[in-house]
Amino acid sequence: MPVEGATRAPTMTNELVVNVTPGETRIARLENGAVTELYVERASESGIVGNIYKGKVVRVLPGMQAAFVEIGLDRTAFIHASDALPPELVATGEFKIPGLSDSDSDSDDDTGEAALEADTDSETAEDDEGAPKAGKKRRRKRPVPRNTKIQDLLKEGKEIIVQVTKEPMGTKGARLTSYCSLPGRYLVFMPTINHIGVSRRIGDDKERRRLKEIIIKHRPEGAGIIVRTASEGVSEEDLVADIQYLTKTWTEIESRASKGKSPMMAHSELDVTLRVVRDLFTADIDRLVIDSKPEHERIQTFVHTFMPEMKQSVELYDSAEPLFDKYGIEVEVTRALGRKVWLKSGGYIIIERTEALTAVDVNTGRFVGKRNVEDTILKTNLEAVKEIVYQLRLRNIGGIIILDFIDMERQSDRTKVYNALKEALKTDRAKTNITKISELGLVEMTRKRTREEIQRILTDPCPYCEGKGYLKSPQTLVYEIFREIQREARHFKGRNIHVFAHPTITNLMIDEERSFLEMLEKGLKRRIMVKAQQEYHLEQYEVLEKP
Repeated sequence: MPVEGATRAPTMTNELVVNVTPGETRIARLENGAVTELYVERASESGIVGNIYKGKVVRVLPGMQAAFVEIGLDRTAFIHASDALPPELVATGEFKIPGLSDSDSDSDDDTGEAALEADTDSETAEDDEGAPKAGKKRRRKRPVPRNTKIQDLLKEGKEIIVQVTKEPMGTKGARLTSYCSLPGRYLVFMPTINHIGVSRRIGDDKERRRLKEIIIKHRPEGAGIIVRTASEGVSEEDLVADIQYLTKTWTEIESRASKGKSPMMAHSELDVTLRVVRDLFTADIDRLVIDSKPEHERIQTFVHTFMPEMKQSVELYDSAEPLFDKYGIEVEVTRALGRKVWLKSGGYIIIERTEALTAVDVNTGRFVGKRNVEDTILKTNLEAVKEIVYQLRLRNIGGIIILDFIDMERQSDRTKVYNALKEALKTDRAKTNITKISELGLVEMTRKRTREEIQRILTDPCPYCEGKGYLKSPQTLVYEIFREIQREARHFKGRNIHVFAHPTITNLMIDEERSFLEMLEKGLKRRIMVKAQQEYHLEQYEVLEKP
């Protein structure tokens, strides 16, 4: 069904907006008109999370309890000891990797991580037969004991089956696991883990019990299944069909891995369009709008096969105005790349990313309030909470995050801000952990990250400042050159010293700093020739001896 984009303004609904251009696909999730999540995938840089490979261990690092695995990417991938399948599981026949010797194996505990929707119920426990233990909830045990050594699990040159759980980020290679998981429409299938989990977002106890009973009845022996949020209210027939589809997929992966030579890809995850349709196009989404006819037809085929009840919610946008412009998404994308984000009250937040963490600083800015300073600070911090959570989701910021709120004297105000932050994070599908607000107004938090931040995808470090965000001032460079002249003059035999530098620097040397240049010439008893080089970087210079 075409969308009359030229005559109908976007409504206050939950929508998925898909913009397709040659070589790039962008998908925005809108909640009540606001962009909350953004996915970008380029044909030349397609995502690899969820892909399954047959790889070869190239290096084992006992000191880091990790190993590097060659899977055919530009950089070797990384696997931690906790993500490696113990050899005894292979030896006892509980799990067999095709095409490998009994000692070559690997496995993971981060179930369902390949899916966009992280909805594992980690507190649901099962007994040996897979049935939930009555009246008791506890965290399930890790398949790999904490004292297991990486050198006991993996050897250099061994072939292992692994799945990518995190994209390569910056200088880091992809993170791997051997505990493979295959996400379907309603379920996540885990062939190497004996576990049943149900999404925390399914709150009805009766429905949870129904779903568990279906899974216990139909799941393959020894395998694990996580029931996703989309399963709520789904018939037993549809769930069984999903189990059969995922089981067949895993069988095909096993077959390819047994026949192929490492490094090789045994299974490719869906592209970003179909992955988002599978994972995000749920009952809470009112419609999906896409501006590409071929992709619209492909989505329709996928939806008809796996979720026919949603077919009427897929719409083709055919207006002349660009889709992202129509929905105001381009503005939000640009805003997501900025360092400073203004609040409606006149305050603002500063988002600084470093190699180790992301720092978010809250400031009152132009907001002066109407009553007293404490109320002004409280209002700014509460407004900042909503914007911070929004920006974390939009930019997909993960890892360690430090929030620097404006100092609050009243304990009651700190409690209000903390509770507001905790409540706002409930809308975030990524797993987060936060600490109480300290006396200094700091909150330490972590947010799970499985893909690159939007800023890393859409931008490159400035080649001029090399990503520092600053350059040495011209005056600093002039005095640096003066010191370099003194340092090098001892090795020069000629009477002339030549300085080549950017015009901004040379102009300063022969104008404002001319007296110091003349003093230097007098002290060294040399003539200093200053020559401008238009093509030089501002911080680039050379001090040479020429006849």
